[in-house]
Amino acid sequence: MQDNKKLVQEITSRDEDFAKWYTDIVLKADLVGYSGVKGCMVIRPYGYAIWENIQKLLDKRFKETGHENVYMPMFIPESLLNKEKDHIEGFAPEVAWVTHGGSEELTERLCVRPTSEVLFCEHYKQIISSYRDLPKLYNQWCSVVRWEKTTRPFLRSREFLWQEGHTAHATAEDATLETEKMLNVYSDFCAEDLNMPVIKGRKTESDKFAGAVATYCIEALMHDGKALQAGTTHYFGDGFAKAFDITYTTKENKLEYVHQSSWGVSTRLIGGIIMAHGDDSGLVLPPAVAPVQVVIIPVAQHKEGVLEKAKEIADKLEKAGWRVKLDDSDNSAGWKFSEYEMKGVPLRLEIGPKDIEQNQCVIVRRDNRIKTSVSLDSFEEAVKNLMKALADGIYEKSLENIKNRTYTCKNIDEINAALTQNGDGFVKAMWCGEEKCEDEVKEKTGAGSRCIPLEQEKTADTCVCCGKPQKHMVIWGKAY
Repeated sequence: MQDNKKLVQEITSRDEDFAKWYTDIVLKADLVGYSGVKGCMVIRPYGYAIWENIQKLLDKRFKETGHENVYMPMFIPESLLNKEKDHIEGFAPEVAWVTHGGSEELTERLCVRPTSEVLFCEHYKQIISSYRDLPKLYNQWCSVVRWEKTTRPFLRSREFLWQEGHTAHATAEDATLETEKMLNVYSDFCAEDLNMPVIKGRKTESDKFAGAVATYCIEALMHDGKALQAGTTHYFGDGFAKAFDITYTTKENKLEYVHQSSWGVSTRLIGGIIMAHGDDSGLVLPPAVAPVQVVIIPVAQHKEGVLEKAKEIADKLEKAGWRVKLDDSDNSAGWKFSEYEMKGVPLRLEIGPKDIEQNQCVIVRRDNRIKTSVSLDSFEEAVKNLMKALADGIYEKSLENIKNRTYTCKNIDEINAALTQNGDGFVKAMWCGEEKCEDEVKEKTGAGSRCIPLEQEKTADTCVCCGKPQKHMVIWGKAY
């Protein structure tokens, strides 16, 4: 067990230094590598496999709701970007510009897309002319570039992978329904596939997307009590349509502007998985997105019949649809146990000579390390049941973290006391709706407004800051 102990000791404890723990995991679990381009990461095969599974599951949900995938150019002419004033002002500090093509200076600068609203608008103007052309339900999978000053793998990098949905509708009602529907798609995906509970809400006016009428979000809580914005949806109204002159002819032969929505999630979700579920031994991956769902470790594999039985088990599990790895390398069993704990493989199946004699195998859950001896006549059913139990278990653990770290406060002193005595978390507090109070709460407590939850509660009659009559209950918190 020497190798086992040595490997685990290489990970900083979460409670000792959460930021260092996070960095240790993304590097030692082979999720990313550093790049020669400052602020950009190499997503290694294991990390990319997690993203591929996220992409596959989300893409299925998108297509089930009628969306089609397209691809837009990487570059945006400056004149096109300038058509929507609020939009460009919101992104200006993060934009990367191309000024030369080869050795020649370009006549017009090209922006490397930070997001693609204006490209979709330009295209929609070309293809929409009648009510029969609506709705347009498009999505693209791509990378975007935002010149961030402070970066951290998955959570914030200068180039990152994401999907961005952009839709056009005949009415404000249809576009609003789309915005709400996709928020629910994201929320369901996080709960059911990432086993990560989230709070659904609307962003305040000061925190909404540049150019949007309203922005909605899902907020997750990490192990250290900090919030993570896991996804956003935006209702644009007809603002972009007016800027780009996107009109359609109604059934009554009238000319109207379209109404639009936009929505997206990114590789930031992988950071969320790490920080919501991981422990001091490494990753704990949700089964739905784990690159390997069951790892089979043959014990004393040099002995007769062990490898053959291990391969037989692997074949049966693969035929049942599980993603399986049989590790028949010459590394010690202890090293293998640590390696796959580090990588967060949901279930480990051990099989050795004594197990074969007793017609059994041992299955170990990654989240709680509970070992279960299972008959070789029923191990397939056991894998199915244990996989579900693990998914349910890490969801409930994350939900318990939210319950334990949510504080109801009536004034700024109570917020400071709660965060100081109990640690970071979500704060429920009433707000008058004034941006000045929103800013003051953050300035005095460090906790910003995360969202106005769709499920409202009345925890006080007055604003947490100024004492005036309240308008909304807001979730406040420190965030990544």
